[in-house]
Amino acid sequence: MGCEVSKICSCCDTVQDGVVAAPGNVENEQGEASDLPAFREFSTEQLRTATSGFAVENIVSEHGEKAPNVVYKGKLANQRRIAVKRFNRSAWPDPRQFLEEARAVGQLRNPRLANLLGCCCEGDERLLVAEFMPHETLAKHLFHWETQPMQWAMRLRVALYLAEALEYCTSKGRALYHDLNAYRIVFDDDVNPRLSCFGLMKNSRDGKSYSTNLAFTPPEYLRTGRVTPESVMYSFGTLLLDLLSGKHIPPSHALDLIRDRNLQMLTDSCLEGQFSNDDGTELVRLASRCLQYEPRERPNPKSLVSALIPVQKETEVPSHVLMGIPQGGSGMPLTALGEACLRNDLTYIHGVLEKLGYKDDEGAATELSFGMWTNQIHDTLNSKKKGDTAFRHKEFKAAIDLYTQFIDVGTMVSPTVFARRSLSHLMSDMAQEALNDAVQAQVISPIWHIASYLQAAALFALGRENEAQIALREGTVLEEKHEAI
Repeated sequence: MGCEVSKICSCCDTVQDGVVAAPGNVENEQGEASDLPAFREFSTEQLRTATSGFAVENIVSEHGEKAPNVVYKGKLANQRRIAVKRFNRSAWPDPRQFLEEARAVGQLRNPRLANLLGCCCEGDERLLVAEFMPHETLAKHLFHWETQPMQWAMRLRVALYLAEALEYCTSKGRALYHDLNAYRIVFDDDVNPRLSCFGLMKNSRDGKSYSTNLAFTPPEYLRTGRVTPESVMYSFGTLLLDLLSGKHIPPSHALDLIRDRNLQMLTDSCLEGQFSNDDGTELVRLASRCLQYEPRERPNPKSLVSALIPVQKETEVPSHVLMGIPQGGSGMPLTALGEACLRNDLTYIHGVLEKLGYKDDEGAATELSFGMWTNQIHDTLNSKKKGDTAFRHKEFKAAIDLYTQFIDVGTMVSPTVFARRSLSHLMSDMAQEALNDAVQAQVISPIWHIASYLQAAALFALGRENEAQIALREGTVLEEKHEAI
């Protein structure tokens, strides 16, 4: 955690209370109301604020901080969670090309995509902003599962939804997808699979971009160095093999097994009894067509969709059930503090904050003790101390006024003060103000569970149930990590 000797900056009027404001809604392809904002351009400072200064704790990409292109989770002012991909400086030397690509991809809107919401192109910075998908990647669930292996019905659903995503992109003139693999498929709040929009961005005008292992690369790419729509179908075939086997099998080896009719060696042992030989044979047949050496002999996305619809299983069962992930939660039991947020027990939360004191404001007292003891600092400390007294005695309106005096001076930034003012706002039926303060506490300290819990309590008070459940889940995970330290 820690405190800084400055205010949280607001660089322009689109940043509200330390988080970035999102614009209004747009309509989707069917003309139905969508809660997705229109594509927009962000400033670097706005995205820095939304990701708590590109905090290491907010990195969600598989390869972590050392990856050439890092993905962070962040949060906008309306509580929309976002994924921010930060490219290395050499990935997009031409800013005009980057903006053109981003704007084109940003026009796509489809429920099968993790849609692109915006971008940033300032100086050497190249950043993409997309919908945040909370349930990780296909690679995680397929290759590195912890609770249960992915069921056959869910694997078929992943294949169909991916084919539908590619069909939609193709219909909109975006048939190229770069480096299609199991890390590019992510799972949304309802645990439905979606195709990441990041792979729709090409890194050069001639289509030369493929970073995957050469054993999984389309043969024509090895010859020409170019990605074509048929190359995407080849990669789709490798994903079908992943789904069938539960392993990342090189296509050449898989084709040898298929030619030898050794399907048992190709099939995930975890799927025993879940499907018939005919089902397995159909998926293998589709994979074989996609992996044809000659690009012109491979199917297109539309024919893949047509082939995959008839083989779907358990279509009436929601994805979160098939995946064994309770909807609106992580499946983790709630702690006493989490339960208090769920039942709106503000008195219990007040007791927790009182007991905690300022233990989580690392270095706060030390920084002040060596500060310049001017009259202003003395008055600021008095405001905080009087605010603490009012908070202790449950005089919440007085606490709000006194903590506001402390915050407005800006000599120090204390997440605990924001948390206490947040609860005081909740106690005073000021849920939006409470939410703003809870978000500020998290901006200062991205991994503080108290901030997430207070956001959940405020969101419940505002009637935003789904967002509250996400914040509650986040608080539970962070509290578990905090207790393990």
